[in-house]
Amino acid sequence: MNKLHIDIVSDVMCPWCIVGYKGLESALNALEFDLEVTVNWLPFELNPTMPIEGQNIKEHLIEKYGITEQQSAQNREMITQRGKEVNFDVNFSQQMRMINSFDLHRLLAWAKNQGKQHELQMAFFTEHFTQNTPLNEHENLIRIVSDLGLDVIAAKEVLNSKAYAEQVRAEQKISIDKGINSVPTFIFNHKYSISGGQTKATFMQALKQIAQES
Repeated sequence: MNKLHIDIVSDVMCPWCIVGYKGLESALNALEFDLEVTVNWLPFELNPTMPIEGQNIKEHLIEKYGITEQQSAQNREMITQRGKEVNFDVNFSQQMRMINSFDLHRLLAWAKNQGKQHELQMAFFTEHFTQNTPLNEHENLIRIVSDLGLDVIAAKEVLNSKAYAEQVRAEQKISIDKGINSVPTFIFNHKYSISGGQTKATFMQALKQIAQES
């Protein structure tokens, strides 16, 4: 297997998506054979009906999953620890909010055409989970776009219109029609899939198996 295409169905609001990706990244870096990898991020909205102002993350998790405040704190601590294991800082501050991510997915679709989708995805994860930057504020999104050297005027035009909305919805529908109802989901060469924020070891085993079968 010389080439590997990876589709990652993901939402920027999902901490397991970045934790899982970092585990995959570590596994890819540890492989003992050469591999040409392409990564394509596909949209998924954890909370498509969330209002633009969002909701405090602690309140959201308690309400959505019907857990206690103590259980919510334990879950956040577990995710923080898993982040440390893959060298990604997850900072669940008191101000952190769960927001509607549709605009983020539209910008990611636009950035893909500029060859910068992966870089923008990584920047969004860092800004949201490490820096606690409010990603429902357009000025913050424009600053992130600018930091990556992308066209600020074009990005503003995307945000102030419905550009890429149909594409994002169509891509979401394809995933749902395939039975994907949770994130992250990693799809290898359009054939093999792994769900959840798995460890480096799990991805290593899967990659070796895929290589043998290929």
